[in-house]
This record gives sequence, structure tokens and C-alpha cells, in this order.
Amino acid sequence: MNFKSLMATIAASALLVACDKQAPMDINEGKVKNVILMIGDGMGAQQIGMLEEYARRAPNSLYNLTGNETGLQKFAKAGHLGLSLTAPMGADGNLVTDSACSASQLASGVAAGSEMIGLDHEGNVVESILEKAKKMGKATGLISDTRMTHATPAAFAAHQPHRSYENEIAQQLIESGNVDVLLSGGARHFLPSMIKTDASAQAAMKELGASKAIYKKSKRKDDRNLMLEAKDKYGFELAFDQQQLAAVSGNKVLGLFSNSLMADGIAYSACKQADSCTQPSLKQMTLKALDVLSQDEDGFFLMIEGGQIDWAGHVNDAGWLLHELLKFDEAVTAVYDWVKDRNDTLVVVTGDHETGGFGFSYSAKNLPAPKTLPGSGMKGAPYRPNYNFAQVSNLDKLHAQSATFYDMMLEVSPDWDFADTTASQWAEVINDHVHEDYHVTDTEAQPITVRHKNHMLIPGHKYLSANELPVIQDFKEFYVYGDDLHANLIGRALAANQNVVWGTGTHTAAPVPVYAFGPGSISAAFSTMQRHTDVAKKMMDALIVQ
Repeated sequence: MNFKSLMATIAASALLVACDKQAPMDINEGKVKNVILMIGDGMGAQQIGMLEEYARRAPNSLYNLTGNETGLQKFAKAGHLGLSLTAPMGADGNLVTDSACSASQLASGVAAGSEMIGLDHEGNVVESILEKAKKMGKATGLISDTRMTHATPAAFAAHQPHRSYENEIAQQLIESGNVDVLLSGGARHFLPSMIKTDASAQAAMKELGASKAIYKKSKRKDDRNLMLEAKDKYGFELAFDQQQLAAVSGNKVLGLFSNSLMADGIAYSACKQADSCTQPSLKQMTLKALDVLSQDEDGFFLMIEGGQIDWAGHVNDAGWLLHELLKFDEAVTAVYDWVKDRNDTLVVVTGDHETGGFGFSYSAKNLPAPKTLPGSGMKGAPYRPNYNFAQVSNLDKLHAQSATFYDMMLEVSPDWDFADTTASQWAEVINDHVHEDYHVTDTEAQPITVRHKNHMLIPGHKYLSANELPVIQDFKEFYVYGDDLHANLIGRALAANQNVVWGTGTHTAAPVPVYAFGPGSISAAFSTMQRHTDVAKKMMDALIVQ
């Protein structure tokens, strides 16, 4: 062997020895310290398309001063983007999910049944990613702008046969010891049953700093005050408004900021502009949770839900929908800013399902006038499309809506009795709250008033037991929520002028986008067509050492 060959052999041997010394793989390779899951309830690709078009093209877009870029787009550019099928994976073979089933599958990675909370499709308790994280010594949190006991947050930390067991869910959230930060609405499921009439119970709430709007009524059947128990027995700090939440300094907090739902997106946009909000926003709740949870040196799991995107979709309210998307994306942007320079955190943003079958569509109403274009290819011919392909200005007009359809219904009938309402009543209220180009005539509002015998009557059913329902002329079996259907009919009265169509008053099986940001070896795995059970498993694989 010549000298050159000898030296090459020695170098190769040295390299093998060095590699052998490093052979044991770091058990944390491909793992992260923190996982943040953001769920836009009811947010499919159609809804995201509306948000992106508004951000990028609306003449008066709120994003004009920030580069016309949504928080979602920031995650798309910096991370990976995929799709997920949302269907229940249980043996019953359903194609369409509800929020409880979808959240249970996103939480556990296990097939779940419709309307179950934290159970598999056979009804067995399954461990969620939040519960696994807590076992690892990590901090945990749940945020929603609906109720803390609502289906999506509940599925991560409770186990019940049906999503309607909200009183039992409230108890589990407090008693389990698995959740450190709970921020949402829904105080009515934590309050004693006699709160409405018992002066001492009311005094106790005042002493805690709660306003009467928080404790005005209870849905409980017992006299337990779970807020007092959370404070005295389980060590939670309590918060009931924006200022109290900002003052929280400990590592456990229960924030309940409304009796039922928190403020809707339109109300939030208005109070934000007027600088008069008393409830914390989804963004503010998110930033407080990140501040509290990140103090745990072992890391954390946090789920954040923009829940009222779904509510707007159910009543086919495009204006409200836009405001909810803006509210959610404000929180998404806050998370992006918190995480963008970190390499120890996985962020996943997705929807649990699509609601409403929403879309912009071209139509035969308001056909465009012919105009002359300067291009040589026109050869003097007028430019005149055959249909109205929806002007970008619709986006600003939708944003101008000043009340949800639910609020409009309350203005028409504060006691929620619509049997004798008139077309002129509906038209007047609608026109007070929508852009002038969307104003409806009494004739156009007339269908909103029409009611008939409930041909789908099921005695004892939560929504279908009414003897009379508003009239839906087509696909009526997909409009199932009782008197709420008057709101859907408002949507129909506005639809043609808005260039908006809706396919249903419930959910669809459309795949939903999945945004993933974090170490590339982890986030790239989400850039595919997958199922929600797969999304859960990938998050758990990233956070949990199996």
C-alpha cells in the first residue's frame, strides 16, 4: 500500500469512529416542545378564499397597511399546506361530521362517532393530545370564542356520550386537573342553578368581579358554583373581562367572559374601532395563554378555536362570516408573530369541517354594461360578459354589514315570536344594517315571513319538535334549526345582490385546508391529502415520545 492509500484508509477509519461515537440518535429528533392547534370551526377552502380575496383585493381592506397578507398566508409561505378529509371514521360509515366528532378525532387520532365528546366510535374513553401533554408535565390550554363547554374545546379535555352534556363537561374541565388555561364564554354551565334569584349567590359573583351579564342565568340543575370551586379548590385565578385577564399573573386561569357565546365578529369589529371592548378578543386571549403557558419549561399544548365562523355559516350570513374570519385571522397573525423565529413549536391551523356550502357565484342579475377596452385584440368590439361575475366591491359591501342575522331577528321580534311578522318589518330592519346596494324590497322580504306546518316533526327532538317552521322551498331537509331558518331566509333575500350562494344550513363533507409551521421534517408531513385522525397522530408524534 502506497503512502497516499494508507492516509486515505486512516482518514476513513477515523470518520467511521467519529460516526460510531454519534450513532445513538437524539430521542428528541423530530420532536417539538410546544404544539399549537388553531381550529376555524366551519372554515373550509371556500371561507378562506373569501378572506384572502378581501385581504388582497378589497378596495378598503383592513390589510392594506400590512401588505395585504393574512396570517394564514404567512403560515402558508413559511410552512406547508395540505388538505384533510373530515368525515367520521367510525363503523357507521358517515360522510359528514359535526364539531364534536371532528374535534374528538383531531384530539385523539382515533375514529369517533357523531356528536360524541372524547370517545371512540364504540363509546370508549380515548386519551387526547392535551391529556398526553399533561402526562408529560407540559402546560395545557383551551380557548374559544363560543362556550368553554362547546363541542370543540370540550373534546380535548372531557369525555361524554353527547355534546349536549355541557354541565358535566364543565365539571370535568375543572376537576380533571388536565387544563391550566381555560378562556371562553359559557358561564351559565359553571353557575349554581339558583343564581337568577339567590342574592347571596349573586353577591359571591360580584365579589369575584363578575358583572351581572356574566351571571344572569344558569343552565345547571344543582347548586354548585364551579367558579368558586375552581378558585378555592383547584387554584385557578378567575377573570371576567379584558382588564382582569390582563392582570392575571399565575399559571392557572379560568376566564369566562360571557354567559353564553362571546361577542360576535361584527360586534367585535365595532367595539375595536370605538376602543370600547370589554371582553378580550380571540387575539388577546391567545397572547395571554401563550404568556402563561410558555413559562412551563417542559413546553405546552394549546388549542384555539374561532368558533363563530360556523355559526355564521349555519344561518347563511356572509357579512357576519367575513367578520368572523377577520377575528380568527387576527389571532392567527398573533401566533405567527410569536412563533416565526422559533424552532421548538409546531403550529397547525385547520377547520373541523366546512359549514353552509358557501361560495361566490356568477349570475343573471345586475348584468354588466358594455364598455370599450384599449387592447388591440378587441378589434373595436365592446367588452360585454354575458353574466355578472361578482365585483370585487362586494367584499367591502359585505364588511359594511352592522349586525348579524340573529340580531336582525331580535329587532324584528324581541320575544322571538315570528308568527305575525310582516315583510315591511323585515325589510326595514335588514336595510338598516346592510350596504345600500343590498337593500331589499317588501316583495323580496315577503318569503322571510312565511311559515307552515312542520312536515319533519319529531316529538321531543331538540330542533324538529316545533309544530310550525319557516318555509324553505328547496333542500328543506338540510335546514334543521327551527326558527333560526328565518335567518337563512334573510340570506336568500340578499343572495342575488351579494353574488353569494349557500348549499345547506348544516355542514358539508368538503376537505379543509391544513397549514403547518415548524421544523421542516415535521411540518412537511402535513403537505398531503390526509384525514383528521392523521392530523392528530402527526401532532402527537411531534410532541410525544412514543
